[in-house]
Amino acid sequence: MPTRDFGRGPAAPPRCIHLANIKSAKKDILRSRRLRLRNLNWKSRAKTEIRKARVAIAAGQPGALALSRHASRLLDKAAAKGVIHKRQAARRKSRLARRLATLAVSS
Repeated sequence: MPTRDFGRGPAAPPRCIHLANIKSAKKDILRSRRLRLRNLNWKSRAKTEIRKARVAIAAGQPGALALSRHASRLLDKAAAKGVIHKRQAARRKSRLARRLATLAVSS
């Protein structure tokens, strides 16, 4: 049976790809890995955009509004795909909007 490391470092022992014997269970394992990577990608993108927007807001940059809109859009898409919960997306968008509002008030 082929083995893979999955990026756990050189000291980690190799892992088996499948532990299942049934074909549908093997497919389930592959699908769940594929979806996990997709979810990680979406979460990472959303966090990066939120971070960019926060930095822009803190610095008082003129493009902060556009960056926060882009981050909100990414959060909505992630929630629609089921990557994050819709309430979590709403909470993160709300927090970002509050930061943006404090920038508008202080300006």
